Amino acid sequence: MDRFVSNFTNRLDAKGRVSVPASFRAVLARDGFDGLHVHPSLDLQALDAGGHALLGEIDMILAALPPYSEERDHLSTALLGVSERLKIDAEGRVQLTDSLVAFTGLRDQVSFVGLGSKFQIWEPVRFQAHLEAARLRLRELRRGLGPPGMASAQEGGER
Repeated sequence: MDRFVSNFTNRLDAKGRVSVPASFRAVLARDGFDGLHVHPSLDLQALDAGGHALLGEIDMILAALPPYSEERDHLSTALLGVSERLKIDAEGRVQLTDSLVAFTGLRDQVSFVGLGSKFQIWEPVRFQAHLEAARLRLRELRRGLGPPGMASAQEGGER
């Protein structure tokens, strides 16, 4: 299965257009998605973006919740109600709407960050700060695991 991987930073022009990385466009094309599905991240100042794979994940999450439940309605609103479908032009660019630009705080550059079945769109300085925080958290998690085989021994002793 194709995945969005790596990260790229491209220029945002005065009209709000930015080139989607070619490797990301190729994944979208193989996915059979015409354009780009985008919604504000639930907990980060970034945009989640993708095609059918992302929409499929959203559908699975929503299907697991009771119909007409408050939780499902809130999640539907956050993931679908404020989402946008952007067209990719012949040059491989999308035009980000004013609301998407304002949400992310984009100025003159955009970072695209692959996350497997989706990718995120970030203001580059914010992405670098997020990346450093993620690396720090990962190091903390790894330290908590201890040497191989020690994690299960520690868990057994704490019960």
